[in-house]
Amino acid sequence: MDDVDFRFMDFKEIIENLIVKGNSPSIHEAIDRLFMDIANINRESMAEMQDAQVEEMAVNLWNWAVTRRVGLVISEEQKAKLQHVACKLVCMCEDSAVSEEAIQKQILMNMKTGKGWLDVGNAVTADEFFQVAIAGLEQLYVRLMQRSSTEAHVAMQKIAVERDLFKVLSYQAESAVAQGDFQRASACVLRCKDVLMRVPKKTRYLHILCYNFGVETYKQNKYEESSFWLSQSYDIGKMEKNSIGPEMLAKVLRLLATAYLDWDDREYYDKALSAINLANKEHSHPAGLFLKMKILLKGEIANEELLEAVMETLHLDASLDVCLNIAKLLMDHDRESVGFYFLKIICEHFKSSENIGKALLLHIDMLLERKEELLAKEKIEEIIVGHQTGRQLTTELVGCLHDILWKKAARSFEVQNYPDALQWYCYSLRLYASDQMDLDLAKLQRNMAACYLHLKQLDKAKVAVAEAEQRDPTNIFTQFYVFKIAVLEGNSDRALQAITSLEHLLTAEEPEENNLLTDRGSTVMLLSLAAQFALEHGQQIVAGKALEYLAQYSEDPQQVLTALKCLFRLVLPKVSQMPESENKKKEMDRLLTCLNIALLKLAQFFDGKASTSDSRTNEAHWFRKIAWNLAVQCDKDPVTMREFFMLSYKLSQFCPSDQVILIAQKTCLLMAAAVDLEQGRKASTTFQQTRLLNRALEQIHKCRDIWNLLKETGDFSNDPCETLLLLYEFEVKAKMNDPFLDSFLESVWELPHLESKTFETIASLAMEMPACYPSIALKALKRALLLHKRKESIDVLKYSKCMHNLINLLVPERVLSAELCPLEEVWGYFEDALHLISHTEGYPETEILWLMVKSWNIGIFMYGSSKYVSAEKWCSLALRFLDHLGSLRRSYEIQMNVLYSQLVEALDKNKGSLFNKE
Repeated sequence: MDDVDFRFMDFKEIIENLIVKGNSPSIHEAIDRLFMDIANINRESMAEMQDAQVEEMAVNLWNWAVTRRVGLVISEEQKAKLQHVACKLVCMCEDSAVSEEAIQKQILMNMKTGKGWLDVGNAVTADEFFQVAIAGLEQLYVRLMQRSSTEAHVAMQKIAVERDLFKVLSYQAESAVAQGDFQRASACVLRCKDVLMRVPKKTRYLHILCYNFGVETYKQNKYEESSFWLSQSYDIGKMEKNSIGPEMLAKVLRLLATAYLDWDDREYYDKALSAINLANKEHSHPAGLFLKMKILLKGEIANEELLEAVMETLHLDASLDVCLNIAKLLMDHDRESVGFYFLKIICEHFKSSENIGKALLLHIDMLLERKEELLAKEKIEEIIVGHQTGRQLTTELVGCLHDILWKKAARSFEVQNYPDALQWYCYSLRLYASDQMDLDLAKLQRNMAACYLHLKQLDKAKVAVAEAEQRDPTNIFTQFYVFKIAVLEGNSDRALQAITSLEHLLTAEEPEENNLLTDRGSTVMLLSLAAQFALEHGQQIVAGKALEYLAQYSEDPQQVLTALKCLFRLVLPKVSQMPESENKKKEMDRLLTCLNIALLKLAQFFDGKASTSDSRTNEAHWFRKIAWNLAVQCDKDPVTMREFFMLSYKLSQFCPSDQVILIAQKTCLLMAAAVDLEQGRKASTTFQQTRLLNRALEQIHKCRDIWNLLKETGDFSNDPCETLLLLYEFEVKAKMNDPFLDSFLESVWELPHLESKTFETIASLAMEMPACYPSIALKALKRALLLHKRKESIDVLKYSKCMHNLINLLVPERVLSAELCPLEEVWGYFEDALHLISHTEGYPETEILWLMVKSWNIGIFMYGSSKYVSAEKWCSLALRFLDHLGSLRRSYEIQMNVLYSQLVEALDKNKGSLFNKE
């Protein structure tokens, strides 16, 4: 169906379209529009319509509203709005007040409209329609009286009017109560009450209405109003006992008594007592009997009178539960003599009842509350013996008795009266069958074990724990007591096993409650207690394991850090003395894990911000130093050493960045980068190597940032950090074939403070696989050689090594070609070396030999290439190096001179072509 736009219609069109197309999505908008417009509509504004047409439209709208509400198309409030509109339209018609039938219709519509508004909570609007209905009833009554001919006819018509009047008055009473207008509400009800004689069928309705008013006002603590309504409800109820039973009347009276009691138990004591007596007379009910005792206890009644009233409950065949509640009430109001006597009577009166145990348990509980322990124990013995000899308690009552006994034992335990606690637990134990498998029995055994341990009765505690373990081995408290027994016996292996079991259980299930533990909120407290207990008894290994698990599972950062500090103090001295072995490796890994936990917990404290707490900073310093010391001890295990150094660095980030911390951070990062570079050199796959080199580069960048900060704090000219960072970064970039390697080196070549060793290292790294940058290596070695020569006193050994590397790079062993090798440049380096050898002592003989052989081989290569002049030149250079050999000269002199003679002879023979080829 197409949507209907009601916004541009007049009042009449809206009604017509609403009735015709009632399923339109705009139905709610149309209803609201009609409701707002009706306030501005009068008969003149609808002059084009006849009264009959207006009335027909109103009736159609009314009927539509009722039927649509049944189909749940509109809400109760929308229905009330439509009835409001329809009723107003009918009242506008001039002919509406002509006939009695029209007046009756008007009365009915006003009544129903007012009730509709009342049901949706708009009592003020409802009153308007109720007033119109009352006026209509008065008008109708006058009309009827004027035309009635006989007395019987008058009476009949009067009853019809008064029936509707009763209904309207009752609605007005509801409206007044809703608005808190007690005076108006009570006046309406009293008028209804007057009418009841002529409409007796409404008695039950008015009775219930007054009762509901009483309940509502009682909930609002309006006790005076509530007592009025309840009194009226009772008085009206008595008028029609055929339809209103005594149970209902008693219910009204019980609430009336309660209202009096809550209103003012002293001033209205007599009224409350009278009401409850009347209620119990109407209908005996447990609540009434109990309430009567409650009222009596509010007064200053003597014990003798109270006892008579109590005994009356037995004569009225009150149930066992009611009697027990009364007995407890007496105890709570310090009428102990009457209460205990009544309990004794109850036990005798209900001795054949299967629930007599309830009375016995209450008796015991009351005795214990009043410190009558000897009498309570007698009763307990009586019950236990009866339970074991055929007078068994129900399962529920056995559970109740256990609760009583355990609570008493727990109180004794708390005040350290362990023998007394054991006695109560033993009573509980006797209630269990010998073959019974019950988790509560295991708990009982654990509690008894705790008492035995405090009493230093280890053997008995061991038996109790064994029983608990048999019944409930997967309980964390069972394992805790197994642990304690093992520690006390000095059985470290068993204690460790129990601690491990405890750890497994902590991760597998939620812990149960235990009355003997002070801290019930945290299961890991067991581990803390276990560690403390082990330390107190000299079991350091066991304590260490407990501390480790405590640090792992505790959610309290401070508790974790304290546990870890204690653990390190226990373990570090032993680890430091251990020889390198698999066991030491395991211990180091364990400590590494613990330090990672410390890092995590400190991070929770700081949460990315600097701490202002000295204690927090001190914690970070402590763990930083521990990580550093452990790193130093791992010189045989570089991977582990790196992890400790990185942890020390991360922990130091929680400390103030002073010079000491910056130096430590710089060293940690340098060491970590060095290890990653070394591991990268050994990596078996390209992927592993790339990962390690990237990680090293990240640490190099961090270290450079720290180094720049550190230089601002003092003179670090002798610190090799900058050189190491340069070398480390060069190695990473070279091995990763960085396309920006040359631009990186441009700044390096210009650095004034670099030593020859640095350039030699660069050269070595440039040619170390997978890197291969001979041009960079040559440039670096030339700079290194230049630096060697500039020194006032040349270090011959270092110079010889540098020269060796440079010549070897220029003239590789396997590549010898005049085109590839710049021999003129090479000749210059040989001359430099020979000059130094000639004027300086200490040049290594092996290096002189190497230079001799190298130059000789070049000469031979030239000879083979028919370059005879060059060949003679290089070979004679080799003989010049031969002259500077020491002990090795004799080994080569004869052979080389012979070869050289042969070479010269060959040169002479080829003299004719010599110049043609060179």
